[in-house]
Amino acid sequence: QVQLVQSGGGLVQSGGSLRLSCLVSGRTFSGYTMGWFREAPGKAREFVAQFAGDGSTWYQDSVRGRFTISLDNIKSTMYLQMNSLKPDDTAVYYCNAIRNGIPSWGKGTLVTVSS
Repeated sequence: QVQLVQSGGGLVQSGGSLRLSCLVSGRTFSGYTMGWFREAPGKAREFVAQFAGDGSTWYQDSVRGRFTISLDNIKSTMYLQMNSLKPDDTAVYYCNAIRNGIPSWGKGTLVTVSS
């Protein structure tokens, strides 16, 4: 497993933007599939976006076109830029790293979008 240190999040009005960060402590991204998940109140954790090892990106349909996942290899940091936020985006967001089938999770950061 790898240690993931999250930052960002907070309260924003509907239509606003936020950027989440996830530092991969002491490692590089090599060999890892990196992604973001979220857990809304009373709901199961769900997939948001993923940066696969081949460089391809994947998004949940509800965030495609609004959210952008990116990696900074020099800083060993993954980002999730979230634009045009909606109240339905309110959730705790978790970063995720998978290697050889073994997942690691960040501690989560709360994003609250007010209407």
